Amino acid sequence: MSTSRTGRVILGVNVLVLGYLPAAWQSRRLHPESFIDPAYWHRIGRLAERATLDAVFLADAPALGDPTYDANAGRFDPTVVWSHVAAATERVGLIATASTTLNDPFELAQRFLSLDHLSGGRAGWNIVTTRHGTAAANFGLPEIPERENRYARAAEFVDLVLALWDSARTGEEVHHRGEFFEFDGRLRVPPSRQGRPALLQAGGSAQGRALAGRRADAVFAAELTKEGAIRHYNEVKRHAVEAGRNPDSVKILPGLLVSLGSTEEEARRRSDELHDLGPASYSVQWLSQAIGYDVSKLDLDDKFPEEVLAAMLDPRHPGGSIGFRQSIHERIRKTNPTIREYLRETRYTGSGHGGFVGTPEQLVDHIEDWWRSGAVDGFNLQPDLLDDGLEVIADEVVPLLRKRGLFRHEYETDTLRGHLRAASA
Repeated sequence: MSTSRTGRVILGVNVLVLGYLPAAWQSRRLHPESFIDPAYWHRIGRLAERATLDAVFLADAPALGDPTYDANAGRFDPTVVWSHVAAATERVGLIATASTTLNDPFELAQRFLSLDHLSGGRAGWNIVTTRHGTAAANFGLPEIPERENRYARAAEFVDLVLALWDSARTGEEVHHRGEFFEFDGRLRVPPSRQGRPALLQAGGSAQGRALAGRRADAVFAAELTKEGAIRHYNEVKRHAVEAGRNPDSVKILPGLLVSLGSTEEEARRRSDELHDLGPASYSVQWLSQAIGYDVSKLDLDDKFPEEVLAAMLDPRHPGGSIGFRQSIHERIRKTNPTIREYLRETRYTGSGHGGFVGTPEQLVDHIEDWWRSGAVDGFNLQPDLLDDGLEVIADEVVPLLRKRGLFRHEYETDTLRGHLRAASA
């Protein structure tokens, strides 16, 4: 671990509605309608701002989720939720996910620039291409397009949205003729305090990392090992240089699932109790959708078959997220567990996104180690149970980071892009 790195850690929280574990809804601090309670969302936004976090982050929900592997199967539209939270906060960034496969570029450009303007320049767009076939019918499509086609459309979609946001600033009309879109006109929403929304990219494919290097302000990555994280960090930074950008202009922010306690034993007990409150089949179903293979067909006391491991790295394999498959493959190769052992260890190490179970002090050690090692620019934390987990982050984790000089004491900038850039100062 290097001790010479300057600047500070970037810290966000991935708001998985009630928490990343399926038993989160059983918390006595919540009620059955917490996820649609306006007061719940104000509380989350205010807690994040009390911690001076850089941003809160929400996934999109183009289709009803499958509760066999989705801890929060029902969701609001993220831009509507953040518009509501924007009215109760002043500084925290507001990042919403939206698909380039299922949206219209003009409508998306108008919606996000409106949120950015009304929030005072705090909006970010997390760019995804959507791989779930269940969403296709909701948008009049017979099926989700193949990956190559989705990323080709995404590249043109992003270019057109950026041109439209520029048109809001310059007043000049856009005349676009491409493979997927034709457009003549301009956006009539005023430019925001930060000019336009910040761009984030969440895909782990080669095309996704190239797009991030060319366009993104930050990447929401999936990393299970520090070695893999360093490799992918350098890959995206190299793409940025090849695109003529400063490599520091794109920040790398992996998700990190966290269960915290006053001792490591207490944190493990909390994680075990929350896991045991959920359906026994949940971890098998989650892993199945993540790697695109029905794990329930395998003997859980066997090692992962070689053909299943090989498919995880095959970009032609149709199932799951490439980023999740790569990180899961690397973890399995590193520890060579049986399937049952792997499912058990994911309670503590994460699956897809990395996991952490321990004390706030140990979490700060982990954050500092990865940041000083050049594996990350920060993390997008994902508490097991959001309501009380975010309180611990605000009241214990952030103060410890400040003591080590790794995090600011007060907000120093007003906009999301300002927060990201100031971390390098």
